[in-house]
Amino acid sequence: MSDQPEDERDDARGGIARNDPGAPRPARPTIDPDTPLTIAVDLPPAPVPEIPADEAAVAIDDVPVDPGFVASPTEPTTTSVAIVASRLATGPIGTGGASGASGASGASGASSAVSEPFGGSRRDRLRGEPSTQPEPAAMLTADRLLEVNRKTRPAPEGPWQRFVYRSTFRMVNLGDSAKVRARKELDHRIQRSLDGGARFVPVLTRKGGVGKTTVTTLLGMALADAREDRIIAMDANPDRGTLSERVPRQTRSTVRDVVHKAASIGGFTDFSALVSRDETRLDILASDTDPMLSEAFDENDYNVVADLAARFYSIVLTDCGTGIVHSVMRATLQRADEIVIVSGGSVDEARLASETLTWLEANGYGDLVRNAVVALNTATHATDLVKLEEIEAHFRSRVREIVRVPYDPQLAAGSVVSWKDLKPLTKLSARTLAALVVEGLPAERD
Repeated sequence: MSDQPEDERDDARGGIARNDPGAPRPARPTIDPDTPLTIAVDLPPAPVPEIPADEAAVAIDDVPVDPGFVASPTEPTTTSVAIVASRLATGPIGTGGASGASGASGASGASSAVSEPFGGSRRDRLRGEPSTQPEPAAMLTADRLLEVNRKTRPAPEGPWQRFVYRSTFRMVNLGDSAKVRARKELDHRIQRSLDGGARFVPVLTRKGGVGKTTVTTLLGMALADAREDRIIAMDANPDRGTLSERVPRQTRSTVRDVVHKAASIGGFTDFSALVSRDETRLDILASDTDPMLSEAFDENDYNVVADLAARFYSIVLTDCGTGIVHSVMRATLQRADEIVIVSGGSVDEARLASETLTWLEANGYGDLVRNAVVALNTATHATDLVKLEEIEAHFRSRVREIVRVPYDPQLAAGSVVSWKDLKPLTKLSARTLAALVVEGLPAERD
């Protein structure tokens, strides 16, 4: 402790020398008790809370509201509010939306995200790719949900694969044979999902006797045998078609009866009483059998029948007549999602089939021509005398696909066709035609 006197220590703190007795002493500061004390403290900026992803769906811009405003009867009383989609509505979290835009562009992005249909596939889900839209129930497939192991894996198909599987007490599963895998792949192509209403596929050509009815029957049976939805083939030939004679006849009703009873048909049970069904579950609607009434089936009648068929079936095949300028043909083409052109193996049959494509292009159906499938019926006369490769090369330059339909004794008889009794090559050509037709149809429709 210092020996310096207290008064000298005070003078030293005040900056006054001890040897200057005349120097004034500094005044001590006085504090007013009524004056508030203010202390300034620098604080870091407050953190901005982040909105949880599940709550950041949309953001509504602030719209000033005038409480004194009263709308007049002639002015609108509603106000448009721009809705800006967040990253949750326009894309996966962390991507900042589909395009990263805001304002009006964000509003349009929100609308498209809500109205856009589900565009994923089962294969994408199996690969683990995320889905930005709600998935339909059809995506919950067994191969996606079930864990593949010895218990859940199906038994292989094929003689050698089945022998190994059984001889090893179900321990060794070699999988299906190559032939079985090809069959299942074709089934998968035919079973492609079609959403949004019925699809119309007319089968036509300008020449009679080339096998339109045969091709319609084979195509319908192949579709009905592989698919789980309903398939119908209707005979729209105004000249007494024979489509109903290719399946066991279960009713005498025709398209004329459907037109007369249209008002009383309230469900599928009422409609199914007017059609015949074969072993593949293909429904056949016969044409008028009375020659005096055949010309009465016109464009309006076809639209009535087509509207009813669209309520109950996923795919509607139409066996068309040779009158390409008939009013029924106009209504058929207006509804067509895809067309199948039938050609024979002779020179004149191939030329008339090509002229059918030319007529369609000249009348505004160019898109149908480019997406068309040509069924080349090799069971017609003079097939062995022409170069089928040259016919195929010609049509390949104009349409999407070509399928050969081979000769089959059951088809040549012109009577009831039994799907299970057809030759394997005939079945394969029919199933190939069905797969190509399904692939050319729109998968979704508004």
